[in-house]
Amino acid sequence: MDLFGPTNVISIGKKSYCLVIVDDYSRFTWVYFLRTKDETSGLIKSFILRIENQTNQKVKVIRSDNGTEFKNLDLNTFCEEKGIERQYCAPRTPQQNGVAERRNRTLIEAARSLLADSKLPITFWAEAVNTACYVQNRVLVVKPKNKTPYELLNKRKPFVGFFKPFGCPCTILNTKTHLGKFDSKTDDGFLVGYSSQSKAYRVFNSSSRIIEESDYVKCNENTPNPIGSGPQWLFDIDSLTNSLGFSSDYHAGSGSGGSGDKQVQVQDIIPQSVIFPIPTIEPIDVCTKETITEPIQNEEEVRDEENQVHEEPEAADEIPSADLNDSNLDVGINEEPSHQTRTQKNHPPELVIGDISSPMITRNQSRLQELQDQQHTILSCFLSQIEPKKVHDAMKDSSWIEAMQEELLQFKLQEVWDLVELPKGHRAIGTKWIFRNKKDERGIVIRNKARLVAQGYTQEEGIDYEEVFAPVARVEAIRLFLAYASYMKFKVYQMDVKSAFLYGTIDEEVYVCQPPGFENPSYPDRVYKLKKALYGLHQAPRAWYDTLSTYLLENGFERGIIDKTLFIKRSKKDIPLVQIYVDDIIFGSTKDQMCRDFEKLMHKSFKMSSMGELTFFLGL
Repeated sequence: MDLFGPTNVISIGKKSYCLVIVDDYSRFTWVYFLRTKDETSGLIKSFILRIENQTNQKVKVIRSDNGTEFKNLDLNTFCEEKGIERQYCAPRTPQQNGVAERRNRTLIEAARSLLADSKLPITFWAEAVNTACYVQNRVLVVKPKNKTPYELLNKRKPFVGFFKPFGCPCTILNTKTHLGKFDSKTDDGFLVGYSSQSKAYRVFNSSSRIIEESDYVKCNENTPNPIGSGPQWLFDIDSLTNSLGFSSDYHAGSGSGGSGDKQVQVQDIIPQSVIFPIPTIEPIDVCTKETITEPIQNEEEVRDEENQVHEEPEAADEIPSADLNDSNLDVGINEEPSHQTRTQKNHPPELVIGDISSPMITRNQSRLQELQDQQHTILSCFLSQIEPKKVHDAMKDSSWIEAMQEELLQFKLQEVWDLVELPKGHRAIGTKWIFRNKKDERGIVIRNKARLVAQGYTQEEGIDYEEVFAPVARVEAIRLFLAYASYMKFKVYQMDVKSAFLYGTIDEEVYVCQPPGFENPSYPDRVYKLKKALYGLHQAPRAWYDTLSTYLLENGFERGIIDKTLFIKRSKKDIPLVQIYVDDIIFGSTKDQMCRDFEKLMHKSFKMSSMGELTFFLGL
């Protein structure tokens, strides 16, 4: 758990801090919003009692920083009575609480995107953070288990069909006030989240200027919000992250360590008339909640999916009830905020987070980092985060269809097979699609990869294949390669061969079935006769290794005496080194020109993807 704040703009519910709690196993996240830090102990105690009651599990360990909101007599006594172990970060070492710190940053960046896209003022930051937490619990996939946090915690898949764009304009059916015969039955507003305690949306009613919960909402998803009027700082999203100490060279901020030491001047809550028009009649203070059925589906769909549309109210996405009741914007419209801080000019060096001798990050550098993060975000919008198990599931997703078409294009370019009639006395080997999400070292999905493989387990030795042995570099050899490169102080680069096995020529007569979902409609009964190796065949690794090693030997390289996957080319005092691990190639040289020459040599005969300098290889 971790606490971030205070923000330089108080939320609509007069909150300045946010408590983030993460379950270490499922990565399910809860967020709570606070006025002051001293509310933390009471929230944590009630949370622990509630979560233990709901999950029938005991909280065993709490990990946090050394902030006084976590390290106090009240909370220490409670944990001692419950037998809960306390783990604290070492001073000025926030990376030891990296799970919560990273989650803080993820929520802040997601809320930042929601506010920027909706063009709502940053007084809605608490609603944006709560919505981001609610959505991420149901859509992000936990990497080792390939399930969402919601599924890991609740043992059932979440339903996300009712999700709508945050901040989109909507019309709300007025069911609370007594209407005249010709009065309008609807009010205008904005969608600001989802209720955690009922099957309803959370919406901001522009007429009454309060946040209410209603199921009778119609969202105008294709209507963009106009840019709001009012003081410029109110719509300056950078001020929100800057006040929390989130800079581009630091991964996450801490409530007590990062942002607690960074003193900021809390801005005044401005009159709401500059954001939303105030009606001529007196606004009615209504904070009641409506509990109605699923907001977007028709009656038949509701009956069919009643149990999965909106889940039971959970502690997972709850906002404290005080936060819901304090959403009335009439409170304190013209009053000065009670939370005032002093600005301190000088800070002791031991309180500075990070390397004090590191160079200053300029605006251009920080903008470049933000641009790279935005590119990752935009790329992930066009990629599937879930790996389908069956072909008919993949055929429903355009990103996976594109990946399968790209794989078959490589087959055509490499002239892998010919469509023929199956000769008598021969049998065809089945084919299967394998779907994988390619991720970088941070676990971010960067590519959807569809691989067509042959069901090699049905092959018979002596008929379908003969020799299958192919050498593969051991991890110890990779470590020696990297150690030598470090000692000689030269860079190591990485290349990947696209569809490497398709370059290997096979000697046996092998037939495979047509790819599932891509059968030839004119000749559905025909099969493919292989001219090149196919992934999944027993002889495929051997055929690829023979092709690659022969090509390197013909171009002046020498094979290692002990390690058969290491190739060396001697040239006076300089030597290039090439290490092969199936279709991944790492190489380096004491002379940069030799690296460029090797890269050109490989591009002549193979479809290669150059990955630049080696940063992540075989889990290292």
